[in-house]
Amino acid sequence: MSSTASYRNRTRHPRGVYTRLPATCSVPFVVILAMSSDGDTSGAPKPEDTTADKPAELPASGAMAGGDAAAADAPAADAAAADIDAAGTSADAAAADGEGKAAMAAGAATEAGEEPVQQDPAPDEPDDEPADAPADPAAEDGGIDPGDHEAIVRVLQADPTTPYHSVSTFEELGLAPRLLKGVYHAKFNKPSKIQASSLPMVLGVSAAGEQGAEPPRNLVGQAHNGSGKTACFVLGMLSRVDDQDPTTQALCVVPTRELARQIADVIQMLGKYTDTKVHLAVKQNEPDRRGARRSAARTGPVTDHIIVGTPGKVLDLIKTRALTTSSVRIFVLDEADQMVDTQGMGDQTLRIKRSLPREVQTLLFSATYREEVRVLALKIAPDANQIFVDREDLSLTRVAQFYLVCASSSARFDVLSEIYELLTLSQSVIFVNSRRGAGALATKLREAGHTVSLLYGGDMSPQERDRVLDEFRSGTTRVLVTTNVLSRGVDVAGVTVVINYDMPLEGVTRRADPETYIHRVGRTGRFGRKGIAINLVHDGASQAVLHEIEKAYQHKMVQVADAEELEEKIKNM
Repeated sequence: MSSTASYRNRTRHPRGVYTRLPATCSVPFVVILAMSSDGDTSGAPKPEDTTADKPAELPASGAMAGGDAAAADAPAADAAAADIDAAGTSADAAAADGEGKAAMAAGAATEAGEEPVQQDPAPDEPDDEPADAPADPAAEDGGIDPGDHEAIVRVLQADPTTPYHSVSTFEELGLAPRLLKGVYHAKFNKPSKIQASSLPMVLGVSAAGEQGAEPPRNLVGQAHNGSGKTACFVLGMLSRVDDQDPTTQALCVVPTRELARQIADVIQMLGKYTDTKVHLAVKQNEPDRRGARRSAARTGPVTDHIIVGTPGKVLDLIKTRALTTSSVRIFVLDEADQMVDTQGMGDQTLRIKRSLPREVQTLLFSATYREEVRVLALKIAPDANQIFVDREDLSLTRVAQFYLVCASSSARFDVLSEIYELLTLSQSVIFVNSRRGAGALATKLREAGHTVSLLYGGDMSPQERDRVLDEFRSGTTRVLVTTNVLSRGVDVAGVTVVINYDMPLEGVTRRADPETYIHRVGRTGRFGRKGIAINLVHDGASQAVLHEIEKAYQHKMVQVADAEELEEKIKNM
């Protein structure tokens, strides 16, 4: 039974955000959680950080700006990691009696981050990346949206008798030294709002910082894009895994291969100094399938500690007994609203869940939940704690949202061409509602002399999908035409503009789809940077969709007459 008592002992922040929250409370309640800008949740408001409110410049063509502070702070993280190494085999004992905690605190000056990078899995190598490794986006991009401290997160406890507390540092979570070292290596500074409020429940951390003191609970989490959801459940999985036990103990299921690959990279980044092994369960091309069958014949079932994959592939592994689920302790659904929706992947998700041990801990994360989907989510994660933000709070305040009314459907292409002629953009994503429409638009853009990439899933080979996204992520290509396959979860640091060539529609009703809109727009304005969303409408129906989205998030978009006015508005941002 959930408690709905209100929490009134709070202090008003100058910005209108409640900041007072006790370390522990034995009274059941729904708590409105809002940390001050330095992550503190226990006292009076801190002085305002005026630098956090300075508008970020929209980068022009070329390298993205804004990574200098994180890069400058990198030595502090390296020093903290070195201190943990110096503890040697006595690291666990030092952490237990508090001697190691002071050394770990040296990393507090680093910037927070979440963007995944490829990492060398060897646990004992120095923190310097090899020359051929990709740059660390977390260090370059600042990580968590600086506006995260202004967000209001509500915590609804399933058990009214359980004391609630949040944390303000990663050290308070009782993470193993090797895992905390990975947190420092990723240039994380302090927990984001959803991390601070949910990780104690995910890990069963007591108010004294003892991990496992409370039973881990199921969780349904909702927070805005760029809030640190991925690192939250990744730390949960890595903490629950015993890397000396050669069995699969954590399972993460997501809607697309692109998102699965990204999450696997985050696991490798945060688990860099552990012996945790990750298996990517996504559709393979034929040569890979033949190789996998030969490997399975030699080595037997999959025994990697963490499996990350799409529902069809994971279900196939379970059905063919290539994956044994009897040892799975934690089950994660990312983009959970799509994963549990009966119109989407709900049936496959339920079949996977039924194959897992009854006592498995279940975590569901997404930026949006329709009310009917939230009910389904609670059936998959029974007696779950809930952490969520109100619908109107989801609008991305760091994304400037514009729209242009085009004379006709075909006139949208002329307007799009003018936008690319007048504006100097870093990287941009163009969303189209159908595979056929995406292919036709990419062809027209190429015929007009633009260099564009196309990603739509479906009959594209896995190898081709990986190649297109990798090229776009590395900056080799600058314009990506795609469908909703890329609307969820996938982060590309260089994206400054999202263009909705088609306004998002629900698949069956063909009505406005505000959830998909917020996911699409969330591909820009990441890592604390300003972003731009441009919506092209051309008739009464598409304008009605736009206004429905405005109404859903209580946010007015700015109408511009043409590409020249749009250019002027952007210059004045």
